[in-house]
Amino acid sequence: MSGIKYLKLIIPLIFMIFLQTCNQNRERVRLQIEEKPVVELKHVKLRGVLRVVTDYNSTNYFIYKGHAMGFQYEMLEALADHLGVKLELTVNNDLISSFASLEQGDVDLLGMNLAVTPDRMEKFNFTIPHSQSPQVVIQRHPLKDSIGFIRTSNDLEGKRIQVQAGSSFEEHLLKLSGEMALPIDIVAIENVEMEELIAMVANGEIDYTVADENVALVNSTYYPNVNFKTSVSVPQNLAWALRKGANHLTHDINIWLMEFQKTKKYRRIYQRYFESSRIEKMMQSEYFTVKSGKISDYDDLLKEKAKMIDWDWRLLAALISQESNFDPKAQSWVGAFGLMQLMPETAYRYDVDSLSSAIDNVDAGVRHLKYLKYKLNKILTDKTDELNFVLASYNVGLGHVLDARRLAVKNGKNPDQWKGSVDYYLLNKSKPEFFNDPVVKYGYCRGSEPYQYVIKILERYNNYQNIVLLN
Repeated sequence: MSGIKYLKLIIPLIFMIFLQTCNQNRERVRLQIEEKPVVELKHVKLRGVLRVVTDYNSTNYFIYKGHAMGFQYEMLEALADHLGVKLELTVNNDLISSFASLEQGDVDLLGMNLAVTPDRMEKFNFTIPHSQSPQVVIQRHPLKDSIGFIRTSNDLEGKRIQVQAGSSFEEHLLKLSGEMALPIDIVAIENVEMEELIAMVANGEIDYTVADENVALVNSTYYPNVNFKTSVSVPQNLAWALRKGANHLTHDINIWLMEFQKTKKYRRIYQRYFESSRIEKMMQSEYFTVKSGKISDYDDLLKEKAKMIDWDWRLLAALISQESNFDPKAQSWVGAFGLMQLMPETAYRYDVDSLSSAIDNVDAGVRHLKYLKYKLNKILTDKTDELNFVLASYNVGLGHVLDARRLAVKNGKNPDQWKGSVDYYLLNKSKPEFFNDPVVKYGYCRGSEPYQYVIKILERYNNYQNIVLLN
C-alpha cells in the first residue's frame, strides 16, 4: 500500500479517535460539574455546619445588651434552620481575604451586602438578591457656598474618594473614572469596614467615601454632620456569594430565599434594621457593642473574676447573659437568683444569699465553676470537651452529667466525648428507659435544658469573640 493511500485511511481514523476522546472529556467534565454542586450541599448537611463569613456593623451583625442581632445575622440564622444545620459565623471586614477564603473552600458562603457585578459573577456564584440599595457619596454637610460638595456623579471628577479595597464601590468608581476627563483619585483601603470610613468622614479624617444607602441611612442618625443624599448608582442587587460551581447549594438557597422573602418574618427583619426608629436608639446606647466595645455594666468585674478559672472573660459574660441577661435582681421560678442564678443550696455553700451584692454573687458563681472544673479534671481522661462538661454541670448539676457518662460507657460510647455521646444520654434523661437504667444514680432530669444551654452559651461566646476585644 502506498504512503498516500495509507494516510487517506489513517487520517479519518485518527480524527474519529480524536472526536471520541474529546466527547469523552466533555462528558467527564459535564459529570464533574453536575456532581460537584450536589456534593456542596451534601457536605454542608453531613458536616452539620454552614460556615459563613460576614462583616460586623450597625445593620448586618452586632451585639446589643449582650445579644447578637443584625439583618444578616437573622437571615443567616433562618437559612441555617432551613438547612437543618448549625450556623458557624466568623467576622472579616476585609473583602479581599473574605473572597479568597471562599475561593479556597474555607467557608461555604459570604453572608453580607455584596453587589452583584459582572466581574464578580465570572468568579463566584451569587444568590438572588436579599435586598437592593443604590450607592451614595458620604460627605460632610456643605458650608455656605462650598465648592467641594458633590451633588452629582460628574462632581466626582478629580476628587479623592477613599473606599474599601475589593468592594463594588471601588469597581463602580473605576468605571466612572474611566469616563471622565479628570480621573477620580480612588484610594482603596484594605481591612476596613464601611462604617469605619463613614466615621472617618464625620470626624474630618477623610473627605469622601461611598456606601450602600441603606447602611448610610442608619448611620446618618449617629453622625448628624454627614450627608448621604448624593446617589452615584442605580439601585444595585445585594446578594450572598458562594464558590463557583456550587450550583446545587446556590439553587437550594435561592428556592428558600424566594419563599422566605414573601413571609412576614422577612418583612419584620427588614423593617427592624432599615425602617424602624428603634435602631437609632440602639446605636446611641452604651450597650451597642459595635460602637462602645461594651457588653454589660459588669465587664471590668468579669475580666477580674474570669482569671480565677483561667477563662476568657467573654465566656463568663456569655454564661451570665444566658443565666440572667445581666440583671442582678433576676430570680427564677425555682429560686435561683442574681447574675449567676445561684440555687439557694449552692449559694449557702459559698456564704451568699439573695441579698448579697452583684460582686459577691459573681464571686460565688465563679468559685462554683472552679469546683466543677476541679472535680471534672480528676474524672476526664481526655480534657478536649471539658468546657462542655463544666457548662452542663453548672446548669443541671454534676450528678446528672456523671449519670450520662455512665450511660455512655454502658452503651459503648466514649464518656469523655461530649457531642454524639454524653450529650445524647443527658438529652434523653427525661425518658424512663434512660433515667430508670440501673447505672443512673440521680434519676430524672429535663435533659433538653442543659443540652441547649451548652449550645447557646458557646454560640453566644462565639458572637462575643467575633465582635468584642479580649482586653
